[in-house]
Amino acid sequence: MSADRLPHEKGFHVSWDQIHRDARALAWRLDGKGPGEGGTWKAVVGITRGGLVPAMIVSRELDIRVVDTISVKSYHSGGGQADQRREAQVIKAPNTDLMGDGSGVLIVDDLVDSGKTLELIRSLYPKAHFACVYAKPEGEKQADTYITSVSQDTWIFFPWDMALQYVQPMRGAD
Repeated sequence: MSADRLPHEKGFHVSWDQIHRDARALAWRLDGKGPGEGGTWKAVVGITRGGLVPAMIVSRELDIRVVDTISVKSYHSGGGQADQRREAQVIKAPNTDLMGDGSGVLIVDDLVDSGKTLELIRSLYPKAHFACVYAKPEGEKQADTYITSVSQDTWIFFPWDMALQYVQPMRGAD
């Protein structure tokens, strides 16, 4: 963000209601598109941590009872600036017997940003279907399905990262 821009000017605030609606829209888009009989999916895998809420909603909406997680950690130095990012690594993998090459499995995340996390997971499970609620241009190609595009310089404020509190008006104090 540029120095002359206020923090909220490129911020996209997502409420609990909005993430619920958007995750349900993701489920509707995926309904009947799986490789199983009648277009069913065999499992949902949520990418921790942000993908857990949408994965739960998608699994509920599509009546998918097999749910697992994958945890990926990206190590950063220098505050996470793009030129100082290090390789991501899987620190918790889903059940091996369930996953195979990923065929029939939905892998869900809240946001694809640079695409590096999905790229790593896709290398492990090339036949999985990758679905995200929100997508930025650099990562869109890594998502097979997503609901909303946002610009690369937009910061998404998810409800699990936020708290309600009083905010001073931009101008004036009374």
